[in-house]
Amino acid sequence: FMRYIFSYTNPQRHFIDIECVIPAVRSDKLLVQLPSWRPGRYELGNFAKNIQKWEAFDEAGKKLKAKKITKDSWEIITKGVGEVHVKYNYYASEINAGSSFLDEKQLYVNPVNCCLYVPERIDEPCELELVLPRDYIVGSGLKRVLKAGNTKNGLVFSTKDFHELADSPFIASNTLKHNEVVVSGLKFHLWFQGECTPDWTRLLNDFYIFIKEQLSAMKEFPSTEYHFLFQILPYRFYHGVEHLNSTVLALGPGYNLMENSLYDDLLGVCSHELYHAWNIKSIRPLEMMPYNYAKENYSRLGYVCEGVTTYYGDYFLFRSGVFNEQEYFQTFNERLQKHFHNPARFTMAVTDASFDTWLDGYVPGIPARKTSIYDEGCLIAFFTDVLIRRKTKNKKSLDDVMLHLYNEFAKKGKGYSEDDYMSIVEQVAGDSLTDFFINYVYGTNDFEPMLQEQLAYIGCELVKTKSKKYHEAYFGFKLQEGIVPPKVALVYPDSVADRAGLTANDEIIAINGHQVRNDLNEWKKYFAGGQIDLTVFSNTNLKTIRLLPSSGEHYLNYSVAKLKNATDGQKQAYQSWAKRKF
Repeated sequence: FMRYIFSYTNPQRHFIDIECVIPAVRSDKLLVQLPSWRPGRYELGNFAKNIQKWEAFDEAGKKLKAKKITKDSWEIITKGVGEVHVKYNYYASEINAGSSFLDEKQLYVNPVNCCLYVPERIDEPCELELVLPRDYIVGSGLKRVLKAGNTKNGLVFSTKDFHELADSPFIASNTLKHNEVVVSGLKFHLWFQGECTPDWTRLLNDFYIFIKEQLSAMKEFPSTEYHFLFQILPYRFYHGVEHLNSTVLALGPGYNLMENSLYDDLLGVCSHELYHAWNIKSIRPLEMMPYNYAKENYSRLGYVCEGVTTYYGDYFLFRSGVFNEQEYFQTFNERLQKHFHNPARFTMAVTDASFDTWLDGYVPGIPARKTSIYDEGCLIAFFTDVLIRRKTKNKKSLDDVMLHLYNEFAKKGKGYSEDDYMSIVEQVAGDSLTDFFINYVYGTNDFEPMLQEQLAYIGCELVKTKSKKYHEAYFGFKLQEGIVPPKVALVYPDSVADRAGLTANDEIIAINGHQVRNDLNEWKKYFAGGQIDLTVFSNTNLKTIRLLPSSGEHYLNYSVAKLKNATDGQKQAYQSWAKRKF
């Protein structure tokens, strides 16, 4: 088996010392690879940029000739060598849900960032040894093994192959807070690292409820236990990354952890990432079965992997009773806002957005180019769920689609294709949905008519109101948050601002001759109804943008409301979908 030894000497420098031991070498040359990306974020991470020192030795400690042959792979000359020891360090200075971090308080590692592998031996067992202070405990889904005599402190873990190692983050610290909840005989662990005061009674009660709902829908869990690993930060933060038997959640600020807005975020991201244990860690697109860590793994199914999970993350909280109607529809409304405020919905289909995450999926990118597998994918999942319910008179739903994918693909070690997904949806619905897939999944049809139709089926409607921000409603541009002087974030195509020549990143200096700082919206309301002249820096040019207000139809607010005169059939459909009275 492959062995990895993690240690460090000066944690304040953030460098982790790693030794990778490769046994039973039987070739004259050996190729070793560092992952280029991590599952859960479909873009190249180029983790090799964090390696400062890298050397290879034989079992006797003699240095071997080696050279880098790609940005993250090395060739080692191994003629006559039986065992190779690669010694390198990894700079771990950033905390998020998919990174690695070392300081005086903790060692936090996502092994996919920093563990080498031999491509043709990726399926061989691995062993991980952690050399840590004696009072440290480890939060992880890793399986610990007891070994005597050949370890420095006995903290040794094993995995069946590199895939499991890469998928097993851990936090080692002497300040970890831990508790657990048992649901249907399975243990679900909660580990908190960072300054916070968890309300264990509230947490364990809410976690029990939504976990039980997910288990009820999917019938069984793909792991024997599960670990929620929380990195609690002192500032505003929100991020989660899925794994088969664990998830890392980075949230903050810690002093607000149990307050309503952040606590709702905590529940939302935990429900989302837990559902990923089925959807993407088990139910996986054909193109990612198995993962290829050395290059892009292109797929057009991101709208299922992330979109369906985004839909279910909040929906499970709602239908289990953890979220009330107001809390659920607030999260749903946020998806609506992001969709309708994005003009790229008429430019890029969600399947193309799935493919293009590898290009620019996690940065703003150029104006009006791309859609989101999370936002559009969530709405597509809602449409699919309600369409199935309509066609089967509420006897079946998207639940049946996902359960079929789990039983017939995931449990049989198979990936599913685009055609497989469409075929299963139609099979469950008992009718053709070709037009739906062509127009909304592979096309760019306006979502609003479809949304109104599906909402009406469950006794709801789409409500549109003017934006409370004058510059959004009447001129059609958004501002970057917290920037002084104000800076333009987005300009809606063919809006008043667009036709007047305002562009993204323009810096607004004055309005009608008055200097502005963080009070632009107030000045605009003051001058409301009349002509407004903005003095802006546009790239290196100082210019005046003259604006005449429109009727206020730019960047509308979108929300869902229950119909006051809903029919009995609509109420029944709502009750079937929401698992509560209308």
